[in-house]
Amino acid sequence: VTIPKGTVVSVRLGQTLSTKSSNAGDQFTATLAEPIEVDGQTIAPAGARASGTVAEAAPLGRFKGGAKLRISLDAITVSGKRYPVQTTSVARAESGKGKRTAVIAGGGARLGAVIGGIAGGGKGAAIGLLAGGGAGTAGAAFTGNKDIVIPAESILSFKLLQPVDVTQQ
Repeated sequence: VTIPKGTVVSVRLGQTLSTKSSNAGDQFTATLAEPIEVDGQTIAPAGARASGTVAEAAPLGRFKGGAKLRISLDAITVSGKRYPVQTTSVARAESGKGKRTAVIAGGGARLGAVIGGIAGGGKGAAIGLLAGGGAGTAGAAFTGNKDIVIPAESILSFKLLQPVDVTQQ
């Protein structure tokens, strides 16, 4: 039996995937969330094993760039036999902070210079500028950074890019 190209395969993840803990090339496990049927005949039952690969896992950059997590399905196991598959990828992305980081860091530097100038004159302003800039930069580094997480048990759908021939027993 041939599972046609374009068939949607929905799986339930066996573990959590994230930009913090996953790396490109990591394998993941899953089970079919729904049976795969062709012409009313069940080819692979719900609960059949599946596996895939993390194609890309990039954490959100501290000051530029965005987080990306992209995965694809590699195989489905039917009646104990593993069938390689080629599927579309499931991708998640989170954009970086960009200009907001520079504004926060610069604002901290200016505030530090004002406080330092009041407290210690010109020399205090210079020290305050450096300290305030560091505080603003540190604040930016810890605000808004979000890892992409796809929790275990999540249901994801992939589309077959090539037909898959399955031997029925």
